[in-house]
Amino acid sequence: MGSGIQVMVGIPNEMLAALSSSTVASDLWVRQNVSRYVVKGGVDIRYVAVGNEPFLSSYSGQYESYVMPALLNLEQSLAKVNLASYIKLVVPCNADAYESSIPSQGAFRPELTEIMTQLVSFLNSNGSPFVVNIYPFLSLYGNSDFPQEYAFFEGTTHAVTDGPNVYYNAFDGNFDTLVAALSKIGYGQMPIIIGEVGWPTDGAIGANLTAARFFNQGLINHVVSNKGTPLRPGVPPMDIYLFSLLDEGAKSILPGTFERHWGIFSFDGQAKYPLNLGMANRLLKNARNVQYLPSRWCVANPSTDFSAVTNHMKLACSVADCTTLNYGGSCNGIGAKGNISYAFNSYYQLQLQNSQSCDFDGLGMVTFLDPSVGDCRFLVGVTDVSSSSFRLVRRWAIPWGLIMWGFWVFVM
Repeated sequence: MGSGIQVMVGIPNEMLAALSSSTVASDLWVRQNVSRYVVKGGVDIRYVAVGNEPFLSSYSGQYESYVMPALLNLEQSLAKVNLASYIKLVVPCNADAYESSIPSQGAFRPELTEIMTQLVSFLNSNGSPFVVNIYPFLSLYGNSDFPQEYAFFEGTTHAVTDGPNVYYNAFDGNFDTLVAALSKIGYGQMPIIIGEVGWPTDGAIGANLTAARFFNQGLINHVVSNKGTPLRPGVPPMDIYLFSLLDEGAKSILPGTFERHWGIFSFDGQAKYPLNLGMANRLLKNARNVQYLPSRWCVANPSTDFSAVTNHMKLACSVADCTTLNYGGSCNGIGAKGNISYAFNSYYQLQLQNSQSCDFDGLGMVTFLDPSVGDCRFLVGVTDVSSSSFRLVRRWAIPWGLIMWGFWVFVM
């Protein structure tokens, strides 16, 4: 409220059925989530994202029939409160909505051609952009043959030649595949927003601070240079959102254990690495006046038998985030007792260092010596002194119905 930050409000896929079948439901949703906040000194809401990647192939079409009716109902609901010309409806799509071996041959998946034509026609008539999420990291993560340097922006020995055009990075290739797909259905000039793009810093091979900084800085430099892409020279995406502002320690790890580590800031608002967002020479600034808990940690008691520790670790890691212990993670090599200590401490900090939360039937003990090893940091939590303070993620995860993707950083 009153910050001047432009906001995109998200509607989860699970709500599309109700919104598609009832204008009463869409009127209510707009009233509760949009119009009540768009007041003088209020929230600058620019977009409403209708669903989140609803055409994802893994969903097997379960949301497809709801998208257009929901859009039409919501457009009417926005018009009733005189906001339809200011707040634009969009449908964020995953890059798997289109396909091709080379960018110029890009096309939407055959089963999506009809609905994509309807969607893009609606977006075009309402002055809305096409929103797409592009993740070169996922291409690298999911394909051992994917050339690593092609995921970044510093040139590659695996450039893709496409007629007169040459692609030196996966982002441009992916973007132009979408441009070609839009052209095939008659909307080659459709404005495009990148709703999500980024690189995780932990939890998997290739997910680390160096790679994340290299990718994000390369992306920002590429965008602000205004070079555009071979199919849109001199015309970069109209907006790009870095995913994400902060790590999300309670996020589902079904796609991979890296999912909780996309933040350019750690949970306490401290920048993970230097990053220039294209604003002169200014780098990210750390959150100030963060109130940390006392410098103490919960670790495995070395004088006890750990034969019964498994259930305790399962409990700790079901509540706290232990994904850095996974293969490729920053804490993967700290040994069995180190793993136990890391799990115990993560839980202990999340419980605001409550003394009972370090008991684990006598297997845990509190220490005042920092047990961090190399790149593996044993965290100290932050307090709840003020509403502006950050809590560990389990306690401040944003409700899915309010903001769909967690956190963005606006680049352009």
